[in-house]
Parts: sequence; structure tokens; C-alpha cells
Amino acid sequence: MSLGRRSFLRGGLSATVWALAARRATSEETPNGFRVLEAGPASAQLAQGPAGPTRTLGYGGATPGPLLRLKLGETLRTRLVNRLDEPTTLHWRGLRIANAVAGIGGLTQKPVAPKASYDYVLTPPDPGFAWYGPHAGATSAGQIARGLYGPIVIDEASPPPVDLDAIVAVQDWRLDKGGQVATGAGEPEAGASAGLIAANGVAAPLSFSPAPGARVRLRLLNAAAARIMVVAIDGVKPTIIAIDGQPSEPFAPLRGLIPIGPGARFELVFDMPAEPGAVARFVLRGGATATREPDQPLAVFKATGAPVASRPSFGGLPPNPLLPKEIDLAQSVRADFVLTGGSGAPFQVNAVRLTAPWPDKPLLKAKKGAPVTLALLNKTASPQAIRWGGHVARLLHALDDGWDPYWRDSILLAPGQTAHIAFIADNPGRWPIESAILDCQAAGARSFFEVA
Repeated sequence: MSLGRRSFLRGGLSATVWALAARRATSEETPNGFRVLEAGPASAQLAQGPAGPTRTLGYGGATPGPLLRLKLGETLRTRLVNRLDEPTTLHWRGLRIANAVAGIGGLTQKPVAPKASYDYVLTPPDPGFAWYGPHAGATSAGQIARGLYGPIVIDEASPPPVDLDAIVAVQDWRLDKGGQVATGAGEPEAGASAGLIAANGVAAPLSFSPAPGARVRLRLLNAAAARIMVVAIDGVKPTIIAIDGQPSEPFAPLRGLIPIGPGARFELVFDMPAEPGAVARFVLRGGATATREPDQPLAVFKATGAPVASRPSFGGLPPNPLLPKEIDLAQSVRADFVLTGGSGAPFQVNAVRLTAPWPDKPLLKAKKGAPVTLALLNKTASPQAIRWGGHVARLLHALDDGWDPYWRDSILLAPGQTAHIAFIADNPGRWPIESAILDCQAAGARSFFEVA
């Protein structure tokens, strides 16, 4: 897809770029204001050559589903209609919303049966970039791996002036010779790669044509079921302004690389070079083994048309006033999340093998407003991405001398690595803490904590 100068607005306004496939998505609205998201069969033109469209899953007949965009303080009313042949839910990954509408099967609601529907009414308290999709237990990995997801943006009260606001959701696919999803493609090994890389539902790369000197806001989502992505940047020097939907202190990517676990989101701002024809590339790095895949361009920005006036340097997004400035670690409720297993062995959390959809008891209980410190230990042989629901956390420094200058709702852990996170338990309910690699999650790498 390509966006030219005439396709976006001037005067400090911005246009949102989203997939051609997603624009075909349909969502009706009921008389009482519910937007209908129908989960069911869809298709996407992924493979090149004579292969026809790939049979996928989607919302409103498209993979990915429609972009949901709200103003801060606006209420979203959504009706999920299940046209799949298996249960599903609508989970809002990255939104700090009420537990009752979080859409976590077996924990906050019963999964929605085929031919049934379920209504969600939520008012996100924070601006930010998140995504929606199923969280229905063992079926979730295959559903998301087949394209059942979509992005959601809650705009700031005063969004920063940019010339182009671009969303790039990256997914990998395993296709057979006929261009169809290969058997077992919904359950790749932890951290595994796959054959075809898609961005916004079409084969990567996406092409954008902002003006020379234009300021771009890029929102990156790793929508893969298992792949941990490392994105390299060439041609511009971007600044990271938000991670996992929350503003961060602006900083440059270390060595020009951004590691993004499944479900994680990064937002960047950069200015295009002033020279017409100059190109900025965002590239998915291949694997690190001797048989590594080639690097794959994800998004290419080519300066096209008449130059625009340069803007003042970007000072970052305002911090979220709803998040604490300090966390009293000395008074925190503490717990460990120790993940073992994998490589053919059952996953266990704290040496307990899961035999039900969720454990009988929470990993920890905390009163509303209490500080919490979690130690996360990856004792598997594979990299892991660990996520938690309803809250965002600070990643503590290993020497206990502070924390990183951003908030996260997931982190990456190498084999054998331990990390500590801290947050204020300010969102009542039962919330998951689990592997963000969906096949690991379905195989028992999950637990929950409770805020009362």
C-alpha cells in the first residue's frame, strides 16, 4: 500500500494509515450503539504467484480486523458475534479496563460459544496503542495465528502534531505450496520463525510516501503467535516515545534495533530526510543461526513530493498522570513466577503442572493500592515473553538501584534469565500472568493474580 501527500492532512493534523485488507472489514452498529465485530472465516492475499487467497480468520470478513479508534474518555460498545466453529472471546490486550470486560475465558467470563454473542462496554482510562483478539484458552493460539486480531488506538486529548500516523501490525504465516495455512501453523515452537511475513494483512513490505521532511509517528505491533522479532532501522534516527501503550521518556533504540515480543507494541517518531527520494526502512532481522533467514523489510518510507517545513524537535508525550511516580518496594507484596518445562516436557509454574484452565489459587493476592513486586524466572531452554493483565509495571534494575524509564505489560526473558517487575495493584479482579507465546500459554505456562 502507498500513501501520498494528498492522502494526509496538513496544519498539524494527521491521517491514520491502516491496511487495505482492514479497510474491507465491516462492522455494523446496533440501534443501541453497539459496534458488531463478527468473528469468522476470512481471506487474505498472502502468497505470490498462482496461489489464490489464503483462508484465514478475521473480524467482519477481514484479516486483520478493523481499526478501532477512540478519543480519551470515550466509551466503546462492542458486540462480539461468534461465527467460528469453536469458542472465542474478545480480549483487549494492553488496556487497563475493568476486569469484568477483559474478555479472559475461564477467568473473567465463559468463552463465547459458536453462534452466540457477548457485549463489551469499556472506557479505557489511558491514551495509547493496544490490540484486541481472543483469550479463550487452547483455541486462542490457532485463532490469532490465523489472523483473528485487530488494533485499537485511544488518542491523547491533544495528540502531537505529525504529518503521518502509521500503524504496522506484523504477523508471520506458515503456508503450504497452495498458499494455505499449513497444518499446525497455529502452534509454532516458542520463539520460532515462519515462512511468510505479513504487515497489516498483506505480504510485507508496506510502502509509504510521506513528503520530504515530514514527521512520522509509527506504531509497531508484533501480532505473531510465537515469533520474537528484532526490527532494525535504516535511513532515519527515530525516537521511541511509548512502549506497550504507555508514554516513555524519549530515547533512541540501542544500536538501531528494537526487540519486540509477541503482543508488544512500540511507538516511534522520526522526521523524513529533506531530500526527495530518500528512503527509510524498518527491517525484520533474520534468525541468528547458521541457516538464518534473510532480513525482511516490513515498512518502507520514501520521501515523495514537495518538502514540508521542518518541525521543532519532539519532546515526547506527557507522562500518564494515573500512574504512580514512586513505588514503595519495601512495602510490596512479593511473589515468584518460575517457568519450567518445554522442549517436549509439560510447562509448570512454580513446579505445579496445570490440569485445569486456570489454577485453583492465585499466584498472589493484593489489596487495591498495594505495591507488588514479582520475580520472573525463565528456566526453560527457549526465550520467553511474559505478560500480565490489567496493569503496567516498571522493570527493576538488577542492582536494585532504580527502574527503566518506561512501563511494560510484557517483557522478554532469555533462557535462565530472571527479571523483577513492580507495579501498584490498582485494578481489582483476577488478572493473568502468563507466557505471551500463545502455544506455551495454551500448554500450561500461565497463572493469575488477584486484586481485591
